[in-house]
Amino acid sequence: DGEVHINELKSGNAEVFWNPTSEVRRQRLKRHIVLFEEQTDFESERLWQHVTSAINKGDQHKATQEKFVLEEEQRNAARERRENGTEWKPLLFQHDAATNEWHYKYQDLRPWDPLNDIAQFEKDGILQTMERHLPTRMSNHKTTCINNQITRHKRSAKDCRRRKTSDQPSNHSQNTESSCSTPESVQELSDDDGKYLSFESLCSQCGKEMNHLKEIHSAVLSLQRAQQDIHR
Repeated sequence: DGEVHINELKSGNAEVFWNPTSEVRRQRLKRHIVLFEEQTDFESERLWQHVTSAINKGDQHKATQEKFVLEEEQRNAARERRENGTEWKPLLFQHDAATNEWHYKYQDLRPWDPLNDIAQFEKDGILQTMERHLPTRMSNHKTTCINNQITRHKRSAKDCRRRKTSDQPSNHSQNTESSCSTPESVQELSDDDGKYLSFESLCSQCGKEMNHLKEIHSAVLSLQRAQQDIHR
C-alpha cells in the first residue's frame, strides 16, 4: 500500500512503478493477529521475534546469528525425538502419504451459504463458521408434529382399505364409488422461502416460530443490504 519505484542503475534515474490511490488503501484487508502475550511458543511472531528485531534494526549479522540459534534448537529437538522414538504430531496439519503433502485438518471447502452462514472466524488456530440454525426446540417440535401427521395419514388410509374390503356390493345398486375416498398423496414439508406445506395445517407453535424466523430473516437481509451500501 505504498509507493514502488524502479531504479535504473546505469543512468541513476528512478521512476514510479506503483502509487496506490487513497481508495486502494482504504480497500486493503485489515490484518488480524493474536496478541503477542497470548501467543504460544511455536507461533511464528514469537518464535522469530529476535530475528525480526535484528532485521528491523538493519543488523544483518545479528539476524543471521539469531536465525542460526533458532534452527539449531529445532535440529536438536528433532534429533532427541528420533533417539527417544517420539512421534511428532502436528496440531493443525496432517500428512497425505499419497501426495506427500501437508493439509490443514479443519479446512472447510463447502460454498458459502449467505442465508445460513453468518461469519467465519479463527480460534486457537481452528477456522470455524458461525451458522444460523433453527432452534433445537423448534426443530424437535417440528419433527414430532410431522411424525404425528404421517401416523394419522397412514391410519386413515388403513381404515379406508379395511372398509373397502368388508363392504359387499348391493344387488339394488351398481354404484362403484367407495364409502370413503382415498387420501391424497402426502406432500413433503419444505422450508424453501420460509414456507411450509403441511398435511393439514401447522400447529399454533410451529406457526408462531415460522413467523418469528421470517421476521429475523427479513431483518438479516436488510442488514446485509445496508452493509453492501456502506462498502460501495
